[in-house]
Amino acid sequence: MNTMLRTLYQPWRRALRVWDRISIYLPVVLMGVLALGTYWLVRNSPVFGTPEAAKSARHDVDYFMRKFTIKSFGENGQLKSEIYGIEGRHFLATDTLEIDQPRVRSISPEGRLVTSTGNRALSNGDASEVQLMGNARVVREGALDANGNALPRMEFQGEFLHAYVNEERVKSHKPVVLTRGGDQFTGDTFAYDSMTGVADLKGRVKGLLVPRVIVPVVR
Repeated sequence: MNTMLRTLYQPWRRALRVWDRISIYLPVVLMGVLALGTYWLVRNSPVFGTPEAAKSARHDVDYFMRKFTIKSFGENGQLKSEIYGIEGRHFLATDTLEIDQPRVRSISPEGRLVTSTGNRALSNGDASEVQLMGNARVVREGALDANGNALPRMEFQGEFLHAYVNEERVKSHKPVVLTRGGDQFTGDTFAYDSMTGVADLKGRVKGLLVPRVIVPVVR
């Protein structure tokens, strides 16, 4: 009888010893299973608010216009600027207007007319800054200064021009051709300030000066 009991008891003792050994590693096994489950949830959960989505939202168009004209007037009712474009797209987040085939006319308080054109333009909200891209061209028509002296016609041409309308400045980090009257200058980078009358060209600068012909007055 005792022999029979021992025979039946031995398998249980072996099973208990195996279980004791397994129970030692059970917490580690459970932690591994939990980690795998967490990884699976992260991989398969939907993602909201990614940086790419936020960036896209910042560049959403809130309205657009076709064959439009926008006019801006000063406090005295004088026309300050006029923007015409084939199509325009306004971005609310940055309050900028992207324009196809733009034509911008700006009139200074002294009455000097500046016309800007290009394939595409990016203007800020009040049109005080206009970036022209592709066949960019800015022309200041000839006029008289405060002392009555003649100001020659000036023209700037390049693939990119950044015009500061209120400050009467133009600059570019790309090559520009500057024409002043009959003179012509080129440079790799360019900046012009109408208030000082100084044009700063850098890089490979070239200039063509046309001699002034003085006609004597016969009395």
